[in-house]
Amino acid sequence: MGRKKLTPPFQLRPGVRISAKQQAEMQADWLNKQEMVRICRMLHQKNLVAATDGNLSLKVGDKLLVTPSGVNKGFLREEQILTVDQEGRLLEGEGKPTSEMALHLAAYRLRPEVAAVIHAHPPLVTAFSIAGVSLEDFVLPEVVMSMGVIPTAAYATPTTPDVPASIRELLLSYDALVLERHGALTVGVTLMDAYNRLEKMEHAALIIFSALQLGKVQPLPPREVEKLLRLKMT
Repeated sequence: MGRKKLTPPFQLRPGVRISAKQQAEMQADWLNKQEMVRICRMLHQKNLVAATDGNLSLKVGDKLLVTPSGVNKGFLREEQILTVDQEGRLLEGEGKPTSEMALHLAAYRLRPEVAAVIHAHPPLVTAFSIAGVSLEDFVLPEVVMSMGVIPTAAYATPTTPDVPASIRELLLSYDALVLERHGALTVGVTLMDAYNRLEKMEHAALIIFSALQLGKVQPLPPREVEKLLRLKMT
């Protein structure tokens, strides 16, 4: 069988040859970037990020693909995605990696099994943290079964080392965190895994907000919570 056709923009100049392994790596890299662009557009379309807010990363071997700083996620292109090493140093691409690079690096160091990290600013989740309303209460069975508790990390000045320090203990036990006044952080074994957690957080916040407009939010009975948590672990 002949070699697979390279996905643009990896069309080689006439006379340039690469090994099958190099070609496969380039193709995989481009497909990963396409997935990052797709997730960024979903975040933008779902109003989970605005303008240049938010950042994504994907672990590929000993490198990370990351979104650049200062780029609107709804209009991000594959060629704008950067490659950094495990210390956040730029390896490939033009531009500056996300200003929250330290947050992503901390997540991968704390949770070696994690392969994707998303930080976004979902409006209702963020508003809840500003109002001092916690999402930790057990209210929705599907949230309990999929994520358990959604804790809130104490406020930390964005882009500073205080942010990774604020999530360190919580991230060891949870896959989705509210960042006080600063949005949310989710992790997963895939980008879609992390995205689904983020979308579910905002949807849960919307339901709870709606319930608060109608009356008092009734938490699940303790016995039901125990049952749901057992189901989550199976």
